[in-house]
Amino acid sequence: QVQLVESGGGLVQAGGSLRLSCASSGRTFSRNAMGWFRQAPGKERELVAAISSGGITFYADSVEGRFTISRDNAKNTVDLQMNSLKTEDTAVYYCAASKWGSVSTTSRNYDYWGQGTQVTVSS
Repeated sequence: QVQLVESGGGLVQAGGSLRLSCASSGRTFSRNAMGWFRQAPGKERELVAAISSGGITFYADSVEGRFTISRDNAKNTVDLQMNSLKTEDTAVYYCAASKWGSVSTTSRNYDYWGQGTQVTVSS
């Protein structure tokens, strides 16, 4: 069983930055694709960014150019640097791990989930 623990959420003003981090207990972390999803109240969970085992990245159109996903296989961590935050970025952010190495944009292809961390962007 893989445990994922997110950290780094909080309250920030529009235009500001936050960095989310996710620590994985998985023994095969380097072979797993990782993703960051978010869910705002009343909305479906959506993929924000993902990174394959080989470091190939994917970003949702809404965050392209503002967010950066990265991984450190030595530390079993995946981070999400969020810059130029907007009020519409407010959501609970979840870290997810796939058993596969390739990026998937579908939540059902991710097998393990963190508990989520709240990000609130004020105007």
